[in-house]
Amino acid sequence: MITEEIYRGLGLSKEEYQKILKLLGREPTLTELAMFSVEWSEHCGYPRSRAYLKLLPRKGKFKPLVGEDAGGIILEDLAIVFKMESHNHPSYVEPRQGAATGVGGIIRDVFTTGARPVALLDSLRFGQLTKPYNQYLFRGVVDGIQSYGNCVGVPTVGGEIYFDPSYSRNCLVNVMCVGIAPKDKLMRAQAKGEGNLIIYAGASTGRDGIGGCSILASKEFKEDEEKRPTVQIGDPFTEKCLIEATLEAIATQGVVGIKDMGAAGLTCATSEMASAGDTGVEIDLDLVPRREEGMLAWEVMMSESQERMLLCVKKEKAREIIDIYRKWGLNCVIIGKVVKTKEVIVKEKGEIVAKLKAKDLTSAPLYNMPYQEPEYLKEINKLDINSLPLPEDFNQVMLKLLSSENLSSRNWVYEQYDYMVQTNTVLLPGLGSAVLRIKGKNKALALTTDCNSIYCYLDPFVGAQIAVSEACRNLVSVGAEPAGVTDCLNFGNPEKPDRFWYFKNCIEGLISACKFFNIPVVSGNVSFYNESPQTVIKPTPAIGMVGIIKDLKFIKTPFFKKEGDLIVLLGETLPELGGSEYLKEIHNQVRGKPPALDLNKELSLQKVVLAAIEKDLISSCVDCSEGGVSLALFEGCVTGREIKGAFIDNLEFNLREDFLLFSESTARVIISLPKNNLSEIEKIAKKYRLPLRVIGRVIKEPKLVILKDKFALIDLDLERAFRLWKKSLELLITA
Repeated sequence: MITEEIYRGLGLSKEEYQKILKLLGREPTLTELAMFSVEWSEHCGYPRSRAYLKLLPRKGKFKPLVGEDAGGIILEDLAIVFKMESHNHPSYVEPRQGAATGVGGIIRDVFTTGARPVALLDSLRFGQLTKPYNQYLFRGVVDGIQSYGNCVGVPTVGGEIYFDPSYSRNCLVNVMCVGIAPKDKLMRAQAKGEGNLIIYAGASTGRDGIGGCSILASKEFKEDEEKRPTVQIGDPFTEKCLIEATLEAIATQGVVGIKDMGAAGLTCATSEMASAGDTGVEIDLDLVPRREEGMLAWEVMMSESQERMLLCVKKEKAREIIDIYRKWGLNCVIIGKVVKTKEVIVKEKGEIVAKLKAKDLTSAPLYNMPYQEPEYLKEINKLDINSLPLPEDFNQVMLKLLSSENLSSRNWVYEQYDYMVQTNTVLLPGLGSAVLRIKGKNKALALTTDCNSIYCYLDPFVGAQIAVSEACRNLVSVGAEPAGVTDCLNFGNPEKPDRFWYFKNCIEGLISACKFFNIPVVSGNVSFYNESPQTVIKPTPAIGMVGIIKDLKFIKTPFFKKEGDLIVLLGETLPELGGSEYLKEIHNQVRGKPPALDLNKELSLQKVVLAAIEKDLISSCVDCSEGGVSLALFEGCVTGREIKGAFIDNLEFNLREDFLLFSESTARVIISLPKNNLSEIEKIAKKYRLPLRVIGRVIKEPKLVILKDKFALIDLDLERAFRLWKKSLELLITA
């Protein structure tokens, strides 16, 4: 008999259980109840977010592909497939395996479309490194990413890392994977064709990960709760074999549909493939390869053991496909067939242990969640800039920012990643957006992830718009046209109105910006319940974006190239410091409003930069974002093979010194160019009504000098500053 304790233990409410009784007309078996619990969880069914996800723009300037597990865009004869997904709670519970299996899961989402994975990016958030446990989490997550990604042979080429106290009890691990496939060879996650066979391929099934999506990812952390058994264990060498075997199997043209057994395992794969194909699936659990004795039917159906696939194949091709997987040393067995009844039928020992309509499983209840602006927001939006004292020594301010958690170099992290495997990487990590060549074409992909959670905390609508806008700027700065978005929407408990208010406003900001820039959202993930009794995370709608570089000769880098080149600021600096790293690090305040945003100015900037690059007018381009003009100039000076200096003597004189240096005003980049090209780029900027100001020049001496009224605000020894910037994160980790 199913008791309230049982269904609540599986994460189901009383109302949801009553709905199950109504759908079935009887009491469910324990296996059926477990299947409903995982498919109706927030992680799989999105019952609290689905109404808003439907509003995301699906069309753009590049033809979109919106699939079941990963989407993409069409580029001539190719499909560029990409997706970002979270593995937050598992990474907090067991950082190495949580991060590693996050990498493995997103790779499988991509290669099950028929695309070969070519790149990984990570968007990571942790609490302050002054706390030992945050150091442990950080080291463990980085180790998990490098160990899995390096072994599986997919390069980790970029991403972002931020630190904030709100992530101390709930780190965020968002992983993005990009793959490439011939557009006419793409697969769907569907089961079709009565009598076609259902094949299980990959690793054996164990008890690891049981309830991961319904119990771990769909609840907030409680005090002293033991969650370790819900974390999966990954094997990258099995995954590598699975990639090659799956792509080879797809090439036989015998695969009708294929899906990763990730969140919710066999339950998810069977029900969602049947629902997508408008058919039914019958499987026999006695045929499922297992590595643990005595597993019950509901455990087999809920297990989230890694490196497993479910295939629907043509009967006449089954033997050939089985032989391919076994050649790669993998389990591969027929466990069922496609049936006409549109049900998921699960048998064990000759008995039916579950018989459910596929559409019932995949149609989770839809909730209209209440929302309310937090009462504290009006207070934290107040910022009296005039009351902020000006620092006495801007050199020391600059050095403090360069050594801070959020602005110091990430080289300690990315040097652990094999970012050159597959030999496609053109721009290395640490140079803005990642750039990968597309073999056989004179084109390249640019990839980036972006989100400033402080901006989203201060104003979720504008903060989300800025995340999209900055991702576009990152891509444009390397010569790419923004083409498609995947997102990973990380928030607190949606059942609390103030938390859901942040989600609602962030997603509305995301929608408006993507529509404005004509960029489709092709895939993504929602991660709720990121909070503990002590704290809730800042709203973090992480944006993953792909751009297209039309010609390899258009690729640009952020570093200054030649002594005597002009340094030019495109865009306008405004008197604003709300939400800035300067305000947080120097004045210990997180408040105000985020930088003002004008999407028209952002679009004008994109057009000016791309036009200048395509006319070969500029030598370098770097986005102005966190840290403002001063940090962008520093990046231009030190990120090349040798340090170049900059002499800046023409910043806008009518602003306070801290605005000039550290304002994070939007729609700005710094470019360098030969003097002879200035008049041409001035014409382009004038055409798009974009402010342009020559602020200085590149010098040979390794110094960053910034003057105002002939007085040196900053006179920085770049070699010393570079050493500090490069080693600070490593020192913080080992402190």
